[in-house]
Amino acid sequence: MSQMPTIGRIVHYTLGEQDATAINRRRADFEAFRRSLVGPQEPGMPGADGHQAHVGNTTRAGDVYPAVVVRVFPGGTESNGVCNLQVLLDGNDTYWATSRTEGDGEFRWSWPARS
Repeated sequence: MSQMPTIGRIVHYTLGEQDATAINRRRADFEAFRRSLVGPQEPGMPGADGHQAHVGNTTRAGDVYPAVVVRVFPGGTESNGVCNLQVLLDGNDTYWATSRTEGDGEFRWSWPARS
């Protein structure tokens, strides 16, 4: 029996080249910003700017990460469930993968294997 994606379920998501590039760019942008700061910047103190730090290990196309289903679009079926996902990265940030379908390979999500 096939499973249906529903909000809150955990799936596996395989990054594509564009995903990895976007994630790595966000992380590099934060590092460049951090290096440009003059003096200490403590959260909640005058001068703190509220930037979100994107810190984590480098990502590559083909990397697989857990993801939470945050939206399921009408008309999706067991074989082509279209979902928005919050991908849980190896760092302090997440990646919003939109309109992704079930399947094998890059830009696709799949059910975790049962052990």
